[in-house]
Amino acid sequence: MSFLKRLFKKKEDERQVNSAEELKIKDIIVLTDSFALPESLRKQQFQVSAINCYEFENNTQTEWVLQGANNLELYLTIESDDKTYLKFALKIQHQDIESLFDLDEFATVFDEPGEAFLERKSDSLLTSGWSSSQYQQQVFAKVGYFHRRDNRSESLSAYEGNEAGEQFELYSLLDEEQSRGIDIEVWQDGDTDLFITLYRPTSDIIDIFPGS
Repeated sequence: MSFLKRLFKKKEDERQVNSAEELKIKDIIVLTDSFALPESLRKQQFQVSAINCYEFENNTQTEWVLQGANNLELYLTIESDDKTYLKFALKIQHQDIESLFDLDEFATVFDEPGEAFLERKSDSLLTSGWSSSQYQQQVFAKVGYFHRRDNRSESLSAYEGNEAGEQFELYSLLDEEQSRGIDIEVWQDGDTDLFITLYRPTSDIIDIFPGS
């Protein structure tokens, strides 16, 4: 009986992870095999390697850095509107943008009042399965601060101040279904990070294995 008690106690003590919002470093998620996902994501496992956050004036978003097979790195955030969605972001390079869009048209993303409309030319190898045929700009020069901290358990510095995180401007576009997008982060030193994004139901995560 004592053995059985220890066995059941061990199971009770194991950390349970019931949703993506509870993910911690070393946890592993398993994605569905749905054809709605890019081939590189279907039925794949990803491990949380880091947790960061984006601080805006009215909200703070937790970001989970996910490592998968073949060194594939994704960034996961949770988007809540009428429903809750998983937002997967894949970092892309200038040559991917050059393949996707006419560069003169892409440059209008940075022109006021921020109403750029982009049509896809062709996918690169990296963006295949991720992109949409057309995008409409939704966000123009939104100021945010990037923190290499987990805002769920660590306090952030004041919104303004010497240690307010790394400041950037966000530009975002979405397709007509608002299920695929492009995010552009422009940093104060002039560096620019480009991401192609995908919005999926939370049910696309079919299993979660706690790392500890």
